[in-house]
Amino acid sequence: MNMQMSRADWAILLILAVLWGGSFFFIGIAIHSVAPMTLVLLRVSLASAFLWIWRLIRRQPLGLSAAIAPALLVLALLNNVLPFILFAWAQRTIPSGLASILNATTPIWGVIVAHGFTHDERMTLPKLAGVVLGFVGVAVMIGADLLGQIGTHALAQLACLVATLCYALAGVWGRRFRGLGVSPVGVATGSLTAAALVLVPLVLLFGPPWRAGGPAAQAWAAMIGLAFFCTALAYILYFRLLASAGATNSLLVTFLIPVTAILLGTFGLGEQLAPRHFAGMALIGLGLAAIDGRLLRRR
Repeated sequence: MNMQMSRADWAILLILAVLWGGSFFFIGIAIHSVAPMTLVLLRVSLASAFLWIWRLIRRQPLGLSAAIAPALLVLALLNNVLPFILFAWAQRTIPSGLASILNATTPIWGVIVAHGFTHDERMTLPKLAGVVLGFVGVAVMIGADLLGQIGTHALAQLACLVATLCYALAGVWGRRFRGLGVSPVGVATGSLTAAALVLVPLVLLFGPPWRAGGPAAQAWAAMIGLAFFCTALAYILYFRLLASAGATNSLLVTFLIPVTAILLGTFGLGEQLAPRHFAGMALIGLGLAAIDGRLLRRR
């Protein structure tokens, strides 16, 4: 496996940063009128439906079999069910910006998990330094005013950290599907379908939708955007990146998510960038360069 990222890998990483940067925005809209578990069920169900339709249109075989069903179930739990519920629940009490900075701890877990469970993604000093630089850059960019909220709503923030650990474990677990001959579309479709099947009985047992009011039109629009762009399309790209660049490199996208959130706010909502945003972006760029290792080798 090529652990150095190609230009195509970096392009996918940037697209994923835009797609997943928007997920916090969509969740922030929908979570006020939809229960967290119901929101996640609708997200994975709509996303899996989009992917099945995509497969039928392209007549693309998924390469799925009953033998890999247990592996897909584990991936669904680690990559969809648990982290989606935890982040949706947390965003009921903490701002989406704080959730995104906590989400940026994923590569830190990723380096640790990959070091412990893989033989070709061992921790190195440049990689560790890059992770620290990237996280510091995210902290600088978000700003001291938002970081001041870290001492409040501790349970919600702990939920976000547990979710990021799940993402890191899923990144390492998901590498096995390339060796099994399953395409990125197959992995995404299979895991999202498995997640929907797991969530249906949970929602019916703990939060039947008929006990709550119907989602507002704005919430439905947010959920469709969340399912199609931030889940179905994003996972096709993510599992392709995971197969070519490895778990540690793929998780670098969480550093870029706050960057894209600020840029989208600047150009879409007329917000202005502060000097700390540029400083944070510079630190993130240095962190990514350190983890990639290409500039250091050239030097």
